[in-house]
Amino acid sequence: MNGGRRTDQGNRTSTVLGRRLGGELYKLRTAARKTQQQAAQAITATTTKVTKMESGWVPMRDPDIRVLCEFYGVTDAEVVGGLLDLARLDRERRKAKGWWHQMPMVGGLGEYIAMEEVATRIRTWQPALVPGLLQTPEYIRALGVTSKWSHPDEIEAMVTSRVKRQARLRVEQPMELHAVLWEAALRHQVGSGQVMRAQLDHLVEMAQLPHVHVQVLPFLAGRHHGAKSSFSILSFAEPGALDVSYAEAIGSTLWAEGAEANAAYVTVFEQVSRLSLAPRDSVDLIDAIRKGA
Repeated sequence: MNGGRRTDQGNRTSTVLGRRLGGELYKLRTAARKTQQQAAQAITATTTKVTKMESGWVPMRDPDIRVLCEFYGVTDAEVVGGLLDLARLDRERRKAKGWWHQMPMVGGLGEYIAMEEVATRIRTWQPALVPGLLQTPEYIRALGVTSKWSHPDEIEAMVTSRVKRQARLRVEQPMELHAVLWEAALRHQVGSGQVMRAQLDHLVEMAQLPHVHVQVLPFLAGRHHGAKSSFSILSFAEPGALDVSYAEAIGSTLWAEGAEANAAYVTVFEQVSRLSLAPRDSVDLIDAIRKGA
């Protein structure tokens, strides 16, 4: 099931997990050849509520999920339990008020940051820039000057939010980060030469952490399928929370949820990772580029 960026409807919020849960219930209903009106009667609700549930607009109650599963003929306890776990996780996410809610400059990244905060592993492919979780404040500021963030306050808000996100790599139980960068991201100068050298130094430093794996795809590797866009694949420890991919394009974002929708992203990531230098050789290349920066 694919979704766009975070969207609000009144005082309700459509979330990635909510849309996934709604999509699963939609598939069960259509497989059982039931209408939304019939589903609404089964849970003593309106058709509008069922529509909102299947679209991920509202949190779902456990009794409603159990009744609908029974109505759709779903008797597999593992399937029902997975849906209940997913609903519980979605309700917890909706109630959580992370630091990003206090930062209006975060904008459409709010939903991504909420997911990133609870991810246990992130695989990211970046063909043009250093990944956000590995950027220095000076590098971020230099990016801000050339992006849509033009006012100093906006740029500093972007710096603050990104640095806060990076804290996940410094906690007692950090998430795992596997970052693959095209060589162009290291040679593309952002800011002054001093800013770029400091950024490359920081990359080398972060690559020494046991939970951070940095690989560089060199120009000499030749043709690959990752040049079109950057993306990240987020993994979670909670039951029922399948991998989620987040890709950015000009003026839009794309979410891919679940194994089937993620397949293309996983394939590209595995390809660029295979073509890339080993982590130790990648650090050597980064260091060589730094010395010539």
